[in-house]
Amino acid sequence: ELDGLLVEGIDGPLWSGNVIAAAQEPAPEAFSRIVVAVDPPVTGHAGSDDCGIVVVGAVTEGPPKDWKAWVLEDATVSAAHPAVWARAAVAAFHRHRADRIVAEVNQGGILVETMLRLEDPLVPCKSVHASEGKVTRAEPVAALYEQGRVKHVRHLGDLEDQMRRMAVTGYQGRGSPDRVDALVWALTELLIDPAKRVWRDPRLRFM
Repeated sequence: ELDGLLVEGIDGPLWSGNVIAAAQEPAPEAFSRIVVAVDPPVTGHAGSDDCGIVVVGAVTEGPPKDWKAWVLEDATVSAAHPAVWARAAVAAFHRHRADRIVAEVNQGGILVETMLRLEDPLVPCKSVHASEGKVTRAEPVAALYEQGRVKHVRHLGDLEDQMRRMAVTGYQGRGSPDRVDALVWALTELLIDPAKRVWRDPRLRFM
């Protein structure tokens, strides 16, 4: 039971408890890429949504069907002023020696990248726009879990709780699934979008 909701009773969950349990696996020592994904809130006060900050590393050697990713940290912050979540995101970037910060800018626009640049002018940033609903964006990521291609390190309980509340009809929890949104952006950047580029250009499949 989570927030008074019987998770087992959720109709059409995107991630079942069994899938999440099967994803537990220690991370390898090296990755092809690591990104920090940020899903910032609209406001920054005590009643604001969390700022989802999730770190994911991927091994992308060989054909796309063999690529795998590990969720390394959930660095999400609550009720945070933009300067606070920007500091947390940049700190996670340096802590994991990441390659890039991927940040959704639907709500904050140019402010999101501006806050990150104020914290570290040299941090590589990529702005992403959500043109589809949360469930539509999450479904390809959930499919990666079903294929056993996404793994979790320990101590990701809050993120996993949100994942269990995601259903085909929408998020069955309080507030917004900020941690899941960040997770989706990270895995889209690392596995889904690069695989699309490979399959669109057959020459890349043999590189």
